[in-house]
Amino acid sequence: MAKAKARREELREKLIEAAEKTIVAQGHAALKARALAEEVGCALGAIYTVFPDLAALILAVNARSFALLGTILSREAEAAAAAGGGPRAIANRTLIALANGYLDFAANHGGRWHALFDFRLPDGQELPAEHLRQQEALFQHLETPLAALQPALPPSERALLARSLFSAAHGMVLLGLEGKLVQLPLPYLREQIALVVSAMGRGLESA
Repeated sequence: MAKAKARREELREKLIEAAEKTIVAQGHAALKARALAEEVGCALGAIYTVFPDLAALILAVNARSFALLGTILSREAEAAAAAGGGPRAIANRTLIALANGYLDFAANHGGRWHALFDFRLPDGQELPAEHLRQQEALFQHLETPLAALQPALPPSERALLARSLFSAAHGMVLLGLEGKLVQLPLPYLREQIALVVSAMGRGLESA
């Protein structure tokens, strides 16, 4: 039984790695069960002894992508704090750094980014608890500087504000990178995001 469990776990890791490679290179829409089976050297049906469907496999890759994004955002927040200054100055600088860190993730890891925010589960399926926890961790990066700018704001309202701020940054990144309205050069997009987020931070500080 222990050997069977080890083989199953080994197959699981191989499938995640193969799916991750496809998503990074071609996007999640390119993921095909037969191609995955051929790449890892297993029977087509063996995939479904490890994952109930390809959606679950995409979510497993997304968990790795969330972890990568979290690492990038943590690094940006630490660098912003290390630059010094008062709590509110650090908070404003952190918000800008987080927004540009998110832009860098989207620009440099497009396949992962699209899988995180474009992929939709089949009807009737719900996101697993771990996936929701990773989403919450993403917003927590924003809630920390927001607490410095609006210390009297109740936690529930701060959580909503973090989501609104993320939505604004995500919209700018999406429109800028995808050329939905006009495609912007990355340095210019970075400047515009910093300008908008900085204005929002100053508005929160004076509210």
